[in-house]
Amino acid sequence: MSSVTTTAPATGSSPAALSLLWIAGVVLLAAVPFLAPNLQLLVNFALAKGLAVVGVTVLLRAGQVSFGHALFFGISAYIGAFVMASVPGMDFFGILIAGTLGAALAGLVVGLFVVRYRGIFFGMLNLAFSMIFWSILEKFYHITGGADGIRLTRPTVLGMELGRDAFELFLYYTAIVLVVGLGWFTIRWFASPVGQLFQTIKTNETRLEYLGISPRRAMLSGYLLSAALCGVGGILMATAQGVVTPEYVWWVRSAEMVFIAVLGGAGSVRGAFLGALIYEFVRTYASAYAGDVWQMLLGAFLLVIILFAPGGIIGIFERVFARGKGTS
Repeated sequence: MSSVTTTAPATGSSPAALSLLWIAGVVLLAAVPFLAPNLQLLVNFALAKGLAVVGVTVLLRAGQVSFGHALFFGISAYIGAFVMASVPGMDFFGILIAGTLGAALAGLVVGLFVVRYRGIFFGMLNLAFSMIFWSILEKFYHITGGADGIRLTRPTVLGMELGRDAFELFLYYTAIVLVVGLGWFTIRWFASPVGQLFQTIKTNETRLEYLGISPRRAMLSGYLLSAALCGVGGILMATAQGVVTPEYVWWVRSAEMVFIAVLGGAGSVRGAFLGALIYEFVRTYASAYAGDVWQMLLGAFLLVIILFAPGGIIGIFERVFARGKGTS
């Protein structure tokens, strides 16, 4: 597990120029509802998944891979569904807070157990917890709706009832704000003393112990952040789709998150969102025009990335940009 390569900012490129490029990307996303309104929902799904992938990326910075992080994605979504069913007309921000706190609490409970382990044991224990929750969702049909799931009514926004188009537009721009805000926060957390300790787990965990620092405590702090990010993504996805099902916590969803994280650039926050956007577009259009082989195409693409560009798409992007700056 520790062989996963993490990406670092390109040293040969201008940080200011790269920042301007990313700002231009955010502006382009903000213009999607006006330039290509038919892509608005697709991009919304990608941004929601991207936040969950950032959660997986946090763990990759410590050299750990979770094969069950969809657990927190699903817990948040189901909490949102239950809250909306119990309190009709519940405000969206109340649901977002409840779902995120629920995911973080679940992350604390699960994290206290799994942070003791590393490598394949860490990955498989996370998978075990997610599959237990999936079984509960499937079996307790009268509470969870079973495989049919639970439909979500449209929540209010600051006490106002919005129409479908207005609510989707609000949700889209809320997703962009959360992506920018939480993405920036995660990058700053990586650079903080706590984040640096967390990343040291990958390179020299024994040194932390010699310094009298608990690796488990550092790992738990990152695990909580990871679970909360997945929770925010789960709420955004649930409200955008209008339904939650056990598929939210199925192992394929967790594998999808890891796939996107490696595709975008393992350990890169920006790569997580870039990978999610590319994955969602490729998956949607490849399944529409190459329904029998789209999984093979994605798999081949990932294989090429791993073999020839271990830094992922974000690594390719930054190297090309740095080379362009060097020749200009």
